[in-house]
Amino acid sequence: MRVNATNITVNTYMFRRPLIGNHRPPSSHSTIRPAHTQPHLSLLADKCSSMRQLLQIHAQMLVTATIHDNFAASRLLSFSALSPHGDLNYASKLLNSVQQPNMFMWNTLIRGLAISPNPHEAVFLYVNMRRIGVTPGKHTFPFVLKACSGLRSVELCKQVHSQVVKVGLDLDFHVVNNLIRGYSVSSGLVLARQVFDEMPDKNVNVWTTMVCGYAQNDRTVEALDLFNQMVAEGFEPNGPSLSSVLSACAQSGCLDMGEKIHRYIMEKGLGTEVILGTALVNMYAKNGALVMARTCFDNMPQKNIITWNVMISGLAVHGHAKEALDVFQVLEKYNVMPNDSTFVGVLSACCHAGMLDFGRKIFNSMRSVYGIEPKIQHYGCMVDLLGRGGMLSEAEELINRMPWKADLKILGALLSACGSYGNIEVAERAVKKMLVLEHDNHGVYVVLSNMYADAGRWDDVSRLREIMKDGSLKKTPGWSLVGDKDELN
Repeated sequence: MRVNATNITVNTYMFRRPLIGNHRPPSSHSTIRPAHTQPHLSLLADKCSSMRQLLQIHAQMLVTATIHDNFAASRLLSFSALSPHGDLNYASKLLNSVQQPNMFMWNTLIRGLAISPNPHEAVFLYVNMRRIGVTPGKHTFPFVLKACSGLRSVELCKQVHSQVVKVGLDLDFHVVNNLIRGYSVSSGLVLARQVFDEMPDKNVNVWTTMVCGYAQNDRTVEALDLFNQMVAEGFEPNGPSLSSVLSACAQSGCLDMGEKIHRYIMEKGLGTEVILGTALVNMYAKNGALVMARTCFDNMPQKNIITWNVMISGLAVHGHAKEALDVFQVLEKYNVMPNDSTFVGVLSACCHAGMLDFGRKIFNSMRSVYGIEPKIQHYGCMVDLLGRGGMLSEAEELINRMPWKADLKILGALLSACGSYGNIEVAERAVKKMLVLEHDNHGVYVVLSNMYADAGRWDDVSRLREIMKDGSLKKTPGWSLVGDKDELN
C-alpha cells in the first residue's frame, strides 16, 4: 500500500496550538561541541535523581553560560522528559528556550510525551516542528507513531504514514514496525497487513508485530498461520519476540495459540529464561488455565517480582484466594521484596475470600513494613473489602483520608455495599459525590431508590423518580448475543 503523500497530510487544524518558541530549522553551522570539551555539569545532569537536583545544575549552567551549548541543554531535556522523576512541562520550557534545537532534542521531547498520559501532546509537538520546517528523521516517526498507538487513531496513523512516505522512510524496519503496530491497535488491521506485505525484506520484529496484531484483535487463525509462515521462511523467533506474542495471547484470550507457542518454546529449549517463563505464566493465568500457569511457575528455576505478581494476581482474579495468599507467603520466605502490584493482587485475593482482618493488616503493612505508599488501586481494594464486611463507616472514613479524590469505581463499591447492608445515610453521601463526578448517572438513583423502597420511604422514592424524569435520565438498554462462534465470525 502506497499512501499518496500529496493528498494526505497531517491536518494541522486538528492540533491548533501556539508555536513553541521561535525555533529555526537546525543550521549546518550549528554543531554540538565534542563531549570532552563539555563542562562537568552536563555529565552531572545524567546522574540526577530528582528535579530539585536538575534545577540546581540548570542554575549553574545559566551562571556559567554552559546552557547555550546544545549538548548541555540536551542532557537537561533528556532527564526532564524521560526520567520517572522528571517534569514534562519543564522539558517543554527547556526546548522553548533553545534557539536552534537539534533533532535529538525534538525526538527526546516527542518520545517523553508519547509515553505520557497525554500522547496527543506528542502529536502537537510534531506538527509544530513541521510547521517551522524541521524535517523528521528515522528516529522521529517511531515516537510519533507510538503516540498514535496510544490514541488508537487510525486516521492519525494514515496521516503520519503519508509523512513517512514523503521523506522516504517507508522501508525502514523500525518505522514500518511501528506503523504496523499503530494500525493494529487502532482497528486498522487491513492497513497493517498491507504495510507488512509491501515490506520486501522483513526481519523477525516486523513478523512478530504483525502476528501480535492479529492476536490482539482476536484473529487467532490468521495469527497462527502467520506464525507458521514466519518459521517456515526461516525466521526463528527469539525470546523477546515470543514474549510479545504470548503477551498478545494473554490480552486477547488466545489460549490455542499460546499453547502452540509453548510447544515451540519447549522444542527449542527456550523455556527457562525469566522473561519468557513469566510471559508463559501470564498467558495461562489470564486465560484461566491456572494448573498450567502454576506448573510453568513452579518449573522456573529463577523468578523475578513480576513472575510472582502474575501468579498471585492470576489466582486472585479467578477466585483462588487461598492459593494466591499461599504464594504471597512463599514469596516472603524467599526474601523477595514485593512491590505495589504485589499488594493489589494480595488485597484482591482478600476481597474474594472475605479476609477482612488479614487484608487490613496487609494494607497497613505496606507503608510501615515495606515502605510502599498505597496507591488508589490499593485504597479501592480496601474499600471493597471493608464494604463486603459491612464496615461501611470505616470504608467511608478511608475514602475521606485518601490523598486523591475518590473515583466512580471506589464510590460505586461503597454504594453497592450500602445497598447490601441497607445503610441509607452513607449511601446518600456516596451518591452526592458520584453525581458531582457524573451528574447524569442514572444508576446511582436506581440503587438509592431501591434502598428507599426497602425501607418503606415511598416519598423519597417518588422524589427520585421525579428527578430522573425531569432530568431525562434514561438507562442504556442492555443487550446480548447468543449463537455459535463460527456463525458470528
